[in-house]
Amino acid sequence: MKFKISVDTGGTFTDVVVQSLEGRLVIGKALTTPDRIFQGMREALVVASSDLGLSLEDLLGQSELLIYGTTRSTNAIVQGKVAKTAFLTTQGFPDILVTREGGKFGPHDFSYDFPKPYIPRRYTFEIEERISSEGEVVTPFNESQARGVARQLREDGFEAVAICFLWSVANPEHEKRMAQIMAEEAPGIAVSLSHVLVPIVREYRRASTTAIDASIKPLMQGHLREMQNDLRAAGFRGNLFVSTSAGGCTHVDDLVEKPIHTVKSGPAMAPVAGRAFSAMENLGKDVIICDTGGTTFDVGLVRDGELKYTRETWLGGQWMGHLTAMPSVDVRSVGAGGGSIAWRDEGGLLRVGPMSAGSLPGPVCYARGGDKPTVTDAAVVLGYIDPDYFLGGRMKLDVKAARKAIASLAEELGATVEKTAFAILNIANEHMINAIQDITVAEGFNPAEAVLVAGGGAAGINIVPIARELGVKTVLVPRAASALSASGMQFSDIVFEESGNRVTVSGRFDAEGVNRVLDEIDDRLTKSMADLRLAEDAPSRREYTVEARYLTQVWELDATLPVERFDSEKDIEQLVESFHKAHERVFAVRDENGQVECLNWRGRLTVELGTRSLASGNVRGGASPAVGRRESFFGDGVLDVPIYRGDELGTDQEIVGPAIIEEPTTTLVIYPGSTARLTAGSNYVISL
Repeated sequence: MKFKISVDTGGTFTDVVVQSLEGRLVIGKALTTPDRIFQGMREALVVASSDLGLSLEDLLGQSELLIYGTTRSTNAIVQGKVAKTAFLTTQGFPDILVTREGGKFGPHDFSYDFPKPYIPRRYTFEIEERISSEGEVVTPFNESQARGVARQLREDGFEAVAICFLWSVANPEHEKRMAQIMAEEAPGIAVSLSHVLVPIVREYRRASTTAIDASIKPLMQGHLREMQNDLRAAGFRGNLFVSTSAGGCTHVDDLVEKPIHTVKSGPAMAPVAGRAFSAMENLGKDVIICDTGGTTFDVGLVRDGELKYTRETWLGGQWMGHLTAMPSVDVRSVGAGGGSIAWRDEGGLLRVGPMSAGSLPGPVCYARGGDKPTVTDAAVVLGYIDPDYFLGGRMKLDVKAARKAIASLAEELGATVEKTAFAILNIANEHMINAIQDITVAEGFNPAEAVLVAGGGAAGINIVPIARELGVKTVLVPRAASALSASGMQFSDIVFEESGNRVTVSGRFDAEGVNRVLDEIDDRLTKSMADLRLAEDAPSRREYTVEARYLTQVWELDATLPVERFDSEKDIEQLVESFHKAHERVFAVRDENGQVECLNWRGRLTVELGTRSLASGNVRGGASPAVGRRESFFGDGVLDVPIYRGDELGTDQEIVGPAIIEEPTTTLVIYPGSTARLTAGSNYVISL
């Protein structure tokens, strides 16, 4: 493979990472262009290609693989900018999306309304049909009524349809027939089928996932195909893959059919990168990954070298948002990025986020029409960011405009400009600390025992006070920190996942039925592998899990299957022991005499295509002096701080805070009481 390109398009910036022939990572960064995503991508690619001494055409022509990640689908869902979608369900069950799961943290708190369904109730259509839990037809499929509904959907201008019939996981024939009718009566409407997407027990999760997939299908199909055509027109002839929420990547054609896998696919790559960089520096297997973007702050966790996964990905807030039941890397997000807007609430208190200035108009200092103060504006006012060296000097920042915007807010609060800017940063810090504690302390993990990997363009601005509050002693900031998610794609493998449903209990285990489901999963995984010509000789592995619970429980846990098929009582005993261990790890208790109920079975095929190691950085001897000094505010007053340029630092040179280290695409603020050094692997290790 010559060059390997990864692209991550966020709400504010588009990040490009190119792995060169020598194995080093080269970064390109540009503002995201929402109207035509390739424009921003092209600008970032030009920056990376020029660093390699190549033209854009040469870089694309010599690249055999490009992996693309995006927040487009996530943003569309959260902002409600999705297709007009209908929900088709079994007659008598129209309120699946209305009653949902959870709904409110406080059921007796009437200060806010119960959340609205993802698809309005008036867009729900009941189809006369019924399948039993055993897969038997209870009520025959009403063909004429179904055709009438399909014609009505076409006439009413619907763009997408989510079909989720009761117990289609046991017998999908009625869902398949409804899809055929839609193709005949309304061929222009995108269709998503629940038994294809997520064949699991639990009606709301299946319905919600199918509804979300259908609603973003027209948007993402157009987006991905437009991006693919633009890349081909620019000269790219290699393989195009798209990152998925499972922490891997897959072929673009698969994502066009199942765009639900693109939800949070960009943020899911940050933990992949954090694990890889921590391993390269031998900093341990417990890693907290923080990715500070322009719009959000994303947190992931690696425990004992393994990514943390979840089957509950909430969009727009837990319980109050909308749920996807696809297995994904567990990433928690809060609206506290570099573009998060600072404002004063009705009670006179200073707030930060969740609204963001995005890339258009962006923070006030971007001078692109923004007029509301942001976290980035605060960092500029505090003297942390050099306005003449932003993006390596390619973009000049307007300090006066930023100061004027914060001065307006400071006047309302009755504080100085510097103290207001410092308060904005501190409030953003609190949001970020709470997000980290949510994925660590709240789940029995002590953050002080982990290394903190910081990524994102604003990663180094406030990571030191965050780490200090959490008790973390070591922070790793990769040189590729500003493009952490895009870097993660360089380390990601190709991942295919399939699932199937078979409910059985350990005391009367249906080995034949379970093996049949596992065979079906394997067949689908094998087909996916057969279509993957790029990795014919690449190592691969298959893993199987089951969602199970004790009979007295309501919710399931994932347990790893100790065998590929169940051929004896010993195999079943090993499965039960695997669940006992999983339950004990999470709840510190196991029920030796309890029956284990197994519900949903999953298979994951991993093709090892990701980078396993990078070339070592250039070892530079000696110590580099500061290139200048700048007045910066650290809460107690203004300090005269030395400024260092990252490309001039010597390996293992110790930088004692307060100090600032500038990279072309990020800035590290070394607060008083902390030190930083550049490792031989071209990463920064900050010690507190």
